[in-house]
Amino acid sequence: MNQISILSPATVANVVCGFDCLGFALSAPCDEMTVRLITEKNVRIVNLDDFNLPTKPEKNVAGAALLSMLQAVDGNFGFEVEITKHIKPGSGIGSSAASAAGAVIAANELLNERFSRLELVEFAMDGEKIASGDRHADNVAPCVFGGFTLVRSVNPLDIIALDFPPMFVTIIHPQIEIKTSDARKMLPAEVPLKDAIRQWSNVGALVFGLQKGDYKLISRALEDFIVESVRKSLIPKFDEIKRESLKAGALGGGISGSGPSIFMLSENSETARKIENVMQSIYEPAQTDFNIYVSEISTEGVKVRK
Repeated sequence: MNQISILSPATVANVVCGFDCLGFALSAPCDEMTVRLITEKNVRIVNLDDFNLPTKPEKNVAGAALLSMLQAVDGNFGFEVEITKHIKPGSGIGSSAASAAGAVIAANELLNERFSRLELVEFAMDGEKIASGDRHADNVAPCVFGGFTLVRSVNPLDIIALDFPPMFVTIIHPQIEIKTSDARKMLPAEVPLKDAIRQWSNVGALVFGLQKGDYKLISRALEDFIVESVRKSLIPKFDEIKRESLKAGALGGGISGSGPSIFMLSENSETARKIENVMQSIYEPAQTDFNIYVSEISTEGVKVRK
């Protein structure tokens, strides 16, 4: 086999209280990628969409991840990557992670699964650094492992795949761009100890609620005392979306990644669709273009296309 095609899913990171450590994979949308072996030890990028992303591999998240992989391989070959992105860059639902993780998983299949999933996350993190200026794993981990993941540490890398009950997510993506690197500059350098304690408590409660399938505990734990208050000003109608979604039965939610997307979790698809209608009713009068996605939290990450 010298080429393979994959679907790489969108992801939600931070998950309210779990800044840079919690994330989950969606069923849709997904980027489409084809990776093939080439005879030169290099990476070629072919973009089949209209986003005008860099084609120099060292400036492209998929390219940088593959260059990192090639450094770990003793061989005279490289990769060509064709990318059709359906996850808009700057959307806050893991566009860069989908590219980086999708590329290394596809390449690993061509190499007869030479690398472990943990090693693939390491390579993908080098791609994420191109987008955000920092090696973080909260998006690439669920892309690689699927489902809900906790990044306990990035140095050394330690990722825990979490059990979780059936849940659906409704995401509204206002068609504005917030760069991850810019959003990170807004974060406070220090936080009050009392806020940090409340945040840690919620992360622990959320993980326990997921493991036990305790929806009421999950709902109570979806609070953020550090990041949301700083970043929500970048997102039109954020407070109204959150307030009305909770009234409609959402478990909770907040900013997806760095924004501008807003996500809300629900126990079932019926509630998730009700929240979709709520979000539409709020944004349509505002004359702001938007996309809405309703998806089950997927137990799979990147999938090989059959």
